[in-house]
Amino acid sequence: MTTIDLHRLTGAYALHALPDEENTAFERHLAGCEPCAEETAELSATAARLGLAVASTPPTALREQVLRRITAVRQETPGGQVRSRTARVGPRTRALSRWALAACLAAATALGGTAIWQHQQAEDARGQAQRATQAADEIAAVLAAPDARTRAAGLAGGATGTVVVSRDRDRAVFVVSGMARPPGGKVYQLWFDDAGTMRPAGLMNPARADQAVLLRGAVDSASGMGITVEPDGGSPHPTSAPVALMTFPS
Repeated sequence: MTTIDLHRLTGAYALHALPDEENTAFERHLAGCEPCAEETAELSATAARLGLAVASTPPTALREQVLRRITAVRQETPGGQVRSRTARVGPRTRALSRWALAACLAAATALGGTAIWQHQQAEDARGQAQRATQAADEIAAVLAAPDARTRAAGLAGGATGTVVVSRDRDRAVFVVSGMARPPGGKVYQLWFDDAGTMRPAGLMNPARADQAVLLRGAVDSASGMGITVEPDGGSPHPTSAPVALMTFPS
């Protein structure tokens, strides 16, 4: 495979469509080719953004329409026969009615709780989708910034990391491919390197080997970034040796 062929594989690599042999060769090439690293980072972020699910909000008039139609529908007894209002009602019938009423009330309570739970689940999903969309927009803005600078490096375990920095926007994005899953109960935490002092910059998704992460907070005077393995939820200060250290592009 020639170098020219490798330059043409950025799109297929970003979509994880390369055979193992070509994927390995391209990752070796990526560590030393800044233009390919920058293009791969942009394509990966774009692919992630296109894959986001968009929640759909039902029309505001839908609830009123459903309730209005319910009141207009006549409920029939089993078999379609309407019982006589003068039918004899004995003690056993009244007892059964009380049991039926209790069962209906219990069912209504259960269904009401289920409806509330489903509504909360929908609201949570909608909030997550909105946050994901906002994060994707912020990542895209950094990658598309006119002053964006990129630096790629090989990481432990064969992973490839690329950091994109926009000084004008004062933000940075870290794009990684092939990251090994952290140990159970642990998470990868990102840090800004402020002249040797590590400042928290957010957490990576432990379930994803390939991802683009907007570093939390402003770049300020940070000269680079680091990655450590921390307890689930993160730490205010690093508690382990760095998995990786990367210098920001000038």
